[in-house]
Amino acid sequence: MNKDIINKVDKYYTDKIREYGTTSKGVDWNGKASHFLRFDQLSKVLKEKENFSIMDYGCGFGSYIEYLIDNNYKDFEYFGFDISDDMIKEAKQKYNMPNIEFLNSIDSIEAVDYIIASGIFNVKLDTDTKEWEAYIEKTLMSINNKAKKGFSFNILTSYSDEEYMRPHLFYADPMFYFKLCKERFSRNVALLHDYDLYEFTIIVRKV
Repeated sequence: MNKDIINKVDKYYTDKIREYGTTSKGVDWNGKASHFLRFDQLSKVLKEKENFSIMDYGCGFGSYIEYLIDNNYKDFEYFGFDISDDMIKEAKQKYNMPNIEFLNSIDSIEAVDYIIASGIFNVKLDTDTKEWEAYIEKTLMSINNKAKKGFSFNILTSYSDEEYMRPHLFYADPMFYFKLCKERFSRNVALLHDYDLYEFTIIVRKV
């Protein structure tokens, strides 16, 4: 994986958590309502409410755990992965539970039932667009290889209002990623673009 990209993104999010702490702004979202609305969409990949394993890819300080508990998901095994050591440190302090593990590498995880990835493809900074797109595809391949039952991810949409688009962010063509996932990962793919945020969510079901 491109170390230059990883280092830039790491610094960006580490700066956020140091400035805003364990809040939605600390993972670069505007507020908790939109933060958890994203979790609503991503969680549509889950077929069961209990007894499953899940990896939160780009977990930040682990706020998806709060979402799972609040929505009555039970007896799940959670793995949170993030490239920012500061994020992992905060997450471990916030969620010290026996079914929870936080990691700065996914190499030790052979496979989980589900993987969600929220916001990890948005902040390209000064990376060339083609290079960023290649990074996304490589990351999706890695996620697919680790997810047994399915995975979900979101990206800012190219259908955003132009006056609100920012140059350091990546805005993707939803149909490109729908097609990519249909052709490479599963015949059962859903594109969600109906929840009033400037983004879309892809759901990939493998079983």
